[in-house]
Amino acid sequence: MDVRARRQAGLTALYLGVFATIWFSVPAAESPLRTLLVVASGGALLTAFGGAALALRAGRAGAAVPRDRRADRRYLVIVAVEFAVAVLGAVLLAALGRAEYVPVLVCAVVGAHFPPLAPVLRDRLLVPLGVAMCLLALAGLVVGFVSPTPPGLVVGTGAGLLLWAYALLALLRAARTGRVAGR
Repeated sequence: MDVRARRQAGLTALYLGVFATIWFSVPAAESPLRTLLVVASGGALLTAFGGAALALRAGRAGAAVPRDRRADRRYLVIVAVEFAVAVLGAVLLAALGRAEYVPVLVCAVVGAHFPPLAPVLRDRLLVPLGVAMCLLALAGLVVGFVSPTPPGLVVGTGAGLLLWAYALLALLRAARTGRVAGR
């Protein structure tokens, strides 16, 4: 794995570890699930720290990696659209008195933003992650309509687990390819 790819894997673990930590804080859960969410949140945060360390080491190990301005602009446009849709949708749901579905909407928007990011970040596995997040949002919506379980519990727990697993996968891929390259 080249320096750019190791740095990208570190940044992926950092960002998704942080977002997993945030998602684990969404559900209002009773014990013992609450305790498990706190432990998972701590694990996701440790994963984020591991990603930060990997990104910093990769940055020091190689010469300055040139920026791809076109990819940077595309990334910013995708994230700006994602943020705008999530905020506007959340405001609309709150105005309609359906704020309990804001996590469902945000999960769907986050899931929808991964496929267009896959080519920008050169990570094709973001596509199945996006699909899984969208399916999770759908599951949260259905659970919210047909049961007394809050949709935020389903979506917060599930999104936290998906993002944390992907962050760990990024670290494992970097470690595995680093060992192979070091032989």
